[in-house]
Amino acid sequence: MAKPGVTGAADEEGTEPDVRFTLANERTFLAWSRTALALIAAGLAVTQLLPPFPHAPWGRSVIATPLILLGAALSPLSYLEWRRTQQAIRLGAPLPASRLPKLLAATIGVIALLAAAVDLYSKLTGR
Repeated sequence: MAKPGVTGAADEEGTEPDVRFTLANERTFLAWSRTALALIAAGLAVTQLLPPFPHAPWGRSVIATPLILLGAALSPLSYLEWRRTQQAIRLGAPLPASRLPKLLAATIGVIALLAAAVDLYSKLTGR
């Protein structure tokens, strides 16, 4: 706990914000954490539950690995996002723009294209 009048860590600088803003920021962080866990679980489900692609035994790994890696990266990135936002709230500064939605949307789009490519490859090489 920081002593009054003493500057501490980045999340202790500035003034104590309205608790509603702090709790809203925390809920957002927890939502990103749930998304990270869901991505990891989806990747593991692909490797364990999806039937192998005929003529593409590597197909499940190509789909699952990026999902798991995205989930692993999203977890620490969401903490950094929470910290930046919390610091802005404490300092009364404008909230920083979030980079996570763009990262998540782009990566999931690429994974979907990979999945489609694996499926098409598997079907076309089987003829």
